Amino acid sequence: MSNEKGPDHSRRRERSRQAILAATRALVAEEPYEKVTVEAIAARAGVGKQTIYRRWPSKSAVVFAALLALSEGADAGSFALPDTGDVEADLKLVLRATVEEFADPSFDKLIRALTTEVAADAELAAEYREKLARPLEEAKKARLRSAQEAGQLRPDADLDLALEVLYAPLFQRWLHRSGPLTPAYADSLVDATLRAFGP
Repeated sequence: MSNEKGPDHSRRRERSRQAILAATRALVAEEPYEKVTVEAIAARAGVGKQTIYRRWPSKSAVVFAALLALSEGADAGSFALPDTGDVEADLKLVLRATVEEFADPSFDKLIRALTTEVAADAELAAEYREKLARPLEEAKKARLRSAQEAGQLRPDADLDLALEVLYAPLFQRWLHRSGPLTPAYADSLVDATLRAFGP
């Protein structure tokens, strides 16, 4: 009997988790972030508030889980960037996808909410770095290293600095809403980075 209940219980728990994460993303997209509460998430998901608190200690933890779930099933290897042998084409493909994502209003609100929480919560910042930021950075650096080995970047190029040159202007433009996030802008960042670090 208990063996029959186990899988059903797990499925119910997973359905509940998915409902909570979907409700979180929907509410963050619809409401000013300060008005999004655990109570509101629970009501939208059709679960009790305690169901959420059994899994996550705070609203910020739920928001992070909702963002992380967008790459669910991805492990460190799944974050690999395309490697066709043409670093310019590969980076432009990735940067164009990044600006499209940041320009999407629902993703924009979710990542702004998380950025606010990470700035104020050292424990969440550490979790964000470990589970999302670091694996993504390592994947990006691996692609640059491959380009370096192929002679498309200088042998002495500082790959950490190259990543900052490539991504920091995009993040700043998004954060300050100081200009449009367009494919042309993405291409210009790749061009500038390759001029700075190319052979």
